Amino acid sequence: MLHARVGHELFPPQNRVEVIAIASEKTASHDCHATRWSLDDLARELVNRHAAEAMTRSTIWRVLNEVDLKPHHSVYWLNSHDPHFQKIAEQICRLYVRAPKFQRHGDLLICTDEKCGMQILEREHPTQLARPGHPEKREHNYIRHGTRTLMASLVVATGEVIWDLGQTRTNVDFANHVKHVLAHVNAYDATIWVLDNLNIHWSLELCEVIAAATGRPYHPRALRTGQQRRAFLTDIDYPHFFVYTPRHGSWLNQVELWFSVLARRFLKRGEFASAAEFERRFTEYLADYNANHAHPYRWTYTGQPLVRDTPFSQTRRQQVRGRAWFGTSRQRFERYMHSPRPYRRRSKPALAGNL
Repeated sequence: MLHARVGHELFPPQNRVEVIAIASEKTASHDCHATRWSLDDLARELVNRHAAEAMTRSTIWRVLNEVDLKPHHSVYWLNSHDPHFQKIAEQICRLYVRAPKFQRHGDLLICTDEKCGMQILEREHPTQLARPGHPEKREHNYIRHGTRTLMASLVVATGEVIWDLGQTRTNVDFANHVKHVLAHVNAYDATIWVLDNLNIHWSLELCEVIAAATGRPYHPRALRTGQQRRAFLTDIDYPHFFVYTPRHGSWLNQVELWFSVLARRFLKRGEFASAAEFERRFTEYLADYNANHAHPYRWTYTGQPLVRDTPFSQTRRQQVRGRAWFGTSRQRFERYMHSPRPYRRRSKPALAGNL
């Protein structure tokens, strides 16, 4: 028995819902041994069920595309079970908002963390530079000249980075870094530090450094446990104190934003013939960054849950598709209200002479 082909606009709504439901479920519940859904797997599961309704592979793709559902895509996320996550996140976000005001009144907000295991790599053969029609080509094999550990402190109000480069990450290393930062910003009356919960961030050596900087009495016997040391370092009655991010909430630390810039701009495609060359070029990069590129980051997270409240029909992809009739470039009123940044403005080509 032959069935007439059904147009996509006449496809039964209950079957469209079924496509979305199955694509949002685990494969094991539908006797599929793959760990994720692919378009072929969905088609195999659904075409046999709805052959009479013309449930084709292209129909399944169209249904998923209209609701912006991509079961073959996956991204990482970090779930925090800290019962005080919301309270601490809102506190840190308020500090970020007030950072410029703190600086005007002689206080500094500083975000500190470490980047460990930065590999010093040299390619076995020279890299072929990019040329028209050909991308840059790098040798897959490499020679490893060791690793380095970076301890960095980002001044939130200015974007300046204060750093120390070494081979280890110990309690003494971090305490010396804090001492270095305090000496660098000694013109300010107080500092507020945002850190994660790594054990070197509440060590006995760090308590000694903070006690010396604030003139507080230092009694090692009263700081034997981690809870006692954290209480000592988070005491807001003294000019230098620490604020710790919630568990699995280290992404609230703004220095992580700068680490991503460092990885893209310096580490990812860097080639270094020795550890000494790596340290020299790293020093030059940081000096140039602080002199010409340091800037405060625009922090958009406010401490509230990140919930997508934009209808699928109004997403950026749908907007571009919807205005394809008259072009995908920004409209005139958008260009007037939000002018492009200076480095994105296109200069008019000069007229060639003597043609």
